[in-house]
Amino acid sequence: MGMTMTQKILAAHAHLASVEAGQLIEADLDLVLGNDITSPVAIKEMEKMKVDGVFDKDKIALVPDHFVPNKDIKSAEHCKCVREFARRNEITNYFEVGEMGIEHALLPEKGLTVAGDVIIGADSHTCTYGALGAFSTGVGSTDMAAGMATGKAWFKVPSAIKFTLTGKPSKWVSGKDVILHIIGMIGVDGALYKSLEFVGDGIANLSMDDRFTIANMAIEAGAKNGIFPVDEAAKAYMAEHSTRPYTVYEADADAQYDEEYTIDLSTLKSTVAFPHLPENTHTIDEIDEIAVDQVVIGSCTNGRLDDLRTAAEVLKGRHVAKGMRCIIIPATQKIYMDAMEEGLLKTFIEAGAVVSTPTCGPCLGGYMGILAEGERCVSTTNRNFVGRMGHISSEIYLASPAVAAASAVTGKISGPEAL
Repeated sequence: MGMTMTQKILAAHAHLASVEAGQLIEADLDLVLGNDITSPVAIKEMEKMKVDGVFDKDKIALVPDHFVPNKDIKSAEHCKCVREFARRNEITNYFEVGEMGIEHALLPEKGLTVAGDVIIGADSHTCTYGALGAFSTGVGSTDMAAGMATGKAWFKVPSAIKFTLTGKPSKWVSGKDVILHIIGMIGVDGALYKSLEFVGDGIANLSMDDRFTIANMAIEAGAKNGIFPVDEAAKAYMAEHSTRPYTVYEADADAQYDEEYTIDLSTLKSTVAFPHLPENTHTIDEIDEIAVDQVVIGSCTNGRLDDLRTAAEVLKGRHVAKGMRCIIIPATQKIYMDAMEEGLLKTFIEAGAVVSTPTCGPCLGGYMGILAEGERCVSTTNRNFVGRMGHISSEIYLASPAVAAASAVTGKISGPEAL
């Protein structure tokens, strides 16, 4: 029986000729990731193990990004714990304030993730790196601790769902619309512990930033990971950002899939996920007038340069609606710098938005954009569960940067076509 792309990567890292869905394996790890919320728990677990240091100081990445710059004493203590652990163990890839970015944008940018890798991270959106043809998945802090200590992790080999993408998306349709459409189709539990495997000639019409967004939100369909083939665009990205060797894996012609879908990208419309689940999707033409109080453009899902360019294109020469708050968060320092040099930040500020240092802050209800009782937010983040960004009666509408920016201008959920 043939193997999927994910199964081939796992087999290679488990030193097995083949694996099949449901099989338990122990695989070598190429990278272990933690942030300022999850790493302190893992560090305490490592201390209980009484291990002598980490398995490889070059294969661990520690990125304080959720509550930095620190919002309070507790977050400062968490970051201090991570900082001191990194210093004790001489962790190569520790990123302090001024160097850090939102972890899932930062690591590919720094060349730490490449095709064929097996990567675990104590953050559920670690599946982002599947855009480069890696197997990457989120784990708990205890598994992160074991990974840092041993360089290995146990996995149940996932089965897969195959998505064949064809056609070319229209002007304002992006990777965010593609993945929201998919989650709307199959539901938030439609791919539980499965791999979302993307193929088809339509992939060539998706930028790398689109692909990172799609892979990032695989977990919102319950998936173990999402993964794309390693085409010329992916190779060019890795050539630009990384000096690490990589391995290209391709699914066998007779690979088994639980389900198969074909999506014509040219038929998709801007899509919005209503409260309180990412599966509660509506296309922009189905939405009646819904007034909103705040817009957030950023996060590990949509804080990359293409996202900011799209937002700036919509906001250029326009102004945020009176009484509206628009918060824009570049995902890394490099993205911040590039946006500044391109004049995007000037566009945002002239439009009445604020621009933040890189942080996950508002996405998880941490800071930099908490919602009060009854408030509504259009956000380019990845989750809209009850209370996710603040008060339990607040509402989050997940959307693309284009829709978010247009909504900031009109004060209600809108596509750019409405401007």
